[in-house]
Amino acid sequence: MKSYLKCLMLFVVMMPCLSLNAQTLSINHKDTEVIDVKIEKSEIEMISNLVYAQPPIYGYKNKALEMDIIKPVSKELLPTVVFVPGGGFVSSNKSKFLQNRMALAEAGYVVASIEYRVAPEVTFPKPLMDVKSAIRFLRANHKCFGIDPEHIAVMGNSAGGYLAAITGTTNGLKEFEDGENLDQKSDVKAVIDIYGLSDLNKIGYGYEKELEEEHYSASAPEAIWLNGMATNSRTSGSILQYPKRATAANPITYINKNTPPFLIMVGDKDRRVSPNQSELMHEALLKAGVQSKLYIIKGADHGGVEWVQDEISNIIIKFLDENLKR
Repeated sequence: MKSYLKCLMLFVVMMPCLSLNAQTLSINHKDTEVIDVKIEKSEIEMISNLVYAQPPIYGYKNKALEMDIIKPVSKELLPTVVFVPGGGFVSSNKSKFLQNRMALAEAGYVVASIEYRVAPEVTFPKPLMDVKSAIRFLRANHKCFGIDPEHIAVMGNSAGGYLAAITGTTNGLKEFEDGENLDQKSDVKAVIDIYGLSDLNKIGYGYEKELEEEHYSASAPEAIWLNGMATNSRTSGSILQYPKRATAANPITYINKNTPPFLIMVGDKDRRVSPNQSELMHEALLKAGVQSKLYIIKGADHGGVEWVQDEISNIIIKFLDENLKR
């Protein structure tokens, strides 16, 4: 009897569903159309403001560093791109490059856009350590976010391109590992460097003299990034005053035969970072026998509408497919 009543109750609960499913929609109403939608895209979901580390900065013992993750809805573990935003060494707004990040997610990639510590609160190599910390965090929690831990790339633009580049060229170097999840690797399988710096000692090369000299000022963002401010550093000064320190902070310094493949992109009208920086990186990679492809975008400046076009995203996706999906 109890079993009968249980089944009867279940039937009663299901009746509305059964009745609804049995209904036939009428298409005889005015301005009504039935559309058979072709499934061509995956659903994309977003996880916002996820804290991946809490390192110290000037004046604070714990600075919460956050990331945003956009990803296709999938039961499979997916290849992943860590995006490092630019900001002239003094900001790290993780909301940047949104259209490009969405294009990568729609192409089947998990994309994690990260904050990192910036000048004048810290100096190099702290921001590089943050990027590596974010990669280790994602590997340590890869099942939570649907990430394939063996297929991770890093991408950045401007100062973020510089950090992406040096993250790739320092694969396996323990001196830049700090923080949590140190049992995980921070190595990446591919690098996308979008108008980033490669050699701080030559940061102004390729510009007219007046603009070049601006880069060698002690108050230039890259100088504060490397040497700190006079108020909290005894080594403040221009890039040129500490060439060994600049060399130690250069992505180009660490290139070796095990450096992962690079995709480098720069505009030929860039007025913030000389296109010469991208050419130096490309040439040094090829000289070391590392796979590198350089795209010079005609008429493009340091950011701008050219960089959100499908043609740019398609180049990036093709490069990622070749290096993360094979």
